[in-house]
Amino acid sequence: MAKISIIVPVYNNKKFLEKCLNSLINQTLKDIEIICINDESTDKSLQLLEKFANIDKRIQIINQKHSGPSIARNKGIKKAKGEYIGFVDSDDWVDLNFFEQLYINVKKYNADIGVAGIKRVRSYKWKYHIKFEKEEVIQDINKKFQKCDVPDKCYPVNKIYKLSELKKQNIYFEPNVYFEDRLFTAQVLINLKTLVTVPNTYYNYWTNPNSIVKTKSKKKLKDSQYTKEKLMKYLKENNVNLDHYYTKIKKFKILGLTFLKIKYYKYKKELIFLNQIKFQIKN
Repeated sequence: MAKISIIVPVYNNKKFLEKCLNSLINQTLKDIEIICINDESTDKSLQLLEKFANIDKRIQIINQKHSGPSIARNKGIKKAKGEYIGFVDSDDWVDLNFFEQLYINVKKYNADIGVAGIKRVRSYKWKYHIKFEKEEVIQDINKKFQKCDVPDKCYPVNKIYKLSELKKQNIYFEPNVYFEDRLFTAQVLINLKTLVTVPNTYYNYWTNPNSIVKTKSKKKLKDSQYTKEKLMKYLKENNVNLDHYYTKIKKFKILGLTFLKIKYYKYKKELIFLNQIKFQIKN
């Protein structure tokens, strides 16, 4: 059994795929399996996968009819045999000590989740999107959400998860929707017990203007609203405190009755009249 199974959905990403795979086969943690799910690519991504699989026997290739990243990741979860599991998108890459540092820390604290920082990369510029200064072991659900900056940043890719717990809780990605990361990330933070933060190693998130979520369509707008509403409902049902999600809240009252509430987010504000009618305004 490998220490970590790494799931890589691949769809028409030949331009970035080589850098991604090089960052995986050169990991300082050698006891890994790399499961690449080819989602019926048409740009010679499959040929590049086969080239790397001939070089490194830890790479497995699964071909599927074009079904999207959720179904690809779910196939990877079912196929995986590692003690822990992680996800890497095929246009991103990870630091060479990424999985070793995560694995060392989850084993050290017997944690179900290890989470590292993220660098967001644009052309020749990058910035820290999530950064941890020290190791912290967290079991409190609200603190896990706050530390991972969820629901603002619902990344599944900067983490590893204990595979047995993921399967025990029956946590998978919802198929056939965009923004499928939102509910998955919330489910793991609520249902997997112990999380440890890992400093000094990073997932490198390439901001691709041509990525699936960057291009606009009616379905993406619809799915964005659907997944957000489903996420917020799930958090409410599980009594997750979202105070960290708001910059501040202002309340306006008449005779003790709140007729207007304004929630200020990082990039927008929300007006709520009589706790029923809602309007959102971009800052």
